[in-house]
Amino acid sequence: MLPNDNTSTAELETLTAERHSMVEQQLRRRGITDQRVLEAMRSVPRHEFVSRQDWPQAYADHPVVIAEQQTTSQPYIIAAMLQAAEIKPGDRVLEIGAGSGYQTALLAELAGQVFAIERYSSLVEASRQVLDRLGYHNIAVVAGDGSLGLPAAAPYDVIIVSAAAPHIPAALVEQLASGGRLVIPVGDSSQQVLKLVRKRAEGVSETALEGCRFVPLIGQGGFGA
Repeated sequence: MLPNDNTSTAELETLTAERHSMVEQQLRRRGITDQRVLEAMRSVPRHEFVSRQDWPQAYADHPVVIAEQQTTSQPYIIAAMLQAAEIKPGDRVLEIGAGSGYQTALLAELAGQVFAIERYSSLVEASRQVLDRLGYHNIAVVAGDGSLGLPAAAPYDVIIVSAAAPHIPAALVEQLASGGRLVIPVGDSSQQVLKLVRKRAEGVSETALEGCRFVPLIGQGGFGA
């Protein structure tokens, strides 16, 4: 991976130390045990996906604001979603709400192929540039209504939704492969519950994981256009 050309050796060492501390203090100590998730979050430079002025907050235990009044989620909640999804090396994954591309990079570390949808074309272009520079080539990022999924590339072994929906969009469940997992925050615009949906031959099951708070999923299957 190629770091930002303007990053000094001292800055890079500090950011690397902060990233490793994030993994140990925020993730492992709070119950993240999946070693592949921990290693991915130890590897991916989160600071590259936020503005330079926010680098001091890149590895802090809270969301960071990005462009278009969106956020990249708290590291712990990202790790919790990835752990719940049980992503395998050969999995095909659909990400709803790519944002700045940080979670997209984590998914690329964990899965075989990643398709990501983002509502804002400006974020699509920005995330593509960073992901390309860091050497992630098993990713396709497109602009569109994430609440409708991406049927052209379905089915998916895993779907991760990084925005809150008022209900579980039927289109996303339909696009899951048999044995597939969908992780999605469900609730109103102020408070949600993270849910794990499993699709099996005998039917679909839902498990409530923990409380959370995300920006709203805008689209036909979300909170409207």
